[in-house]
Amino acid sequence: MMDRSFHYLLMATAALFQRGVMARLAGTGLTAGQPKVLDYLGLHDGSVQKDIAAGCQIDPATLTGILNRMEEKGLIQRRMEQGNRRSFHIYLTKQGWLKQQEVRQTLEEMAQQVLAELSSKEQEQLMRHLLQVCAAMIDLEVLQ
Repeated sequence: MMDRSFHYLLMATAALFQRGVMARLAGTGLTAGQPKVLDYLGLHDGSVQKDIAAGCQIDPATLTGILNRMEEKGLIQRRMEQGNRRSFHIYLTKQGWLKQQEVRQTLEEMAQQVLAELSSKEQEQLMRHLLQVCAAMIDLEVLQ
């Protein structure tokens, strides 16, 4: 029987969704973490690394490795802006935008399938509650 505790359900849901996304993207050559970064950059192209790490909930050191591999694959490019050598801005390349669209479509299809059993009202409630949970966790993180 499945554990019904909050922490278990939250971790299991995230892990199952991630596993499903990666299974659907298996033929793309993307590795763990890369779909999340591509999705983030699709909305925030030209971000600096610390903002990507925060937006994707990825440790900055881990993100460095992810970005290095993405750059090697030609998905992103780092650019210095206004002569600031301390922080590079990360941009999707043409190939990166194509992968980002593939990732976005996969995420939307998964969400539709996962949420299909819920009414529109239930979906809205779920999203509102997830936002509240995220906000609460961010507040707790700041306090520590």
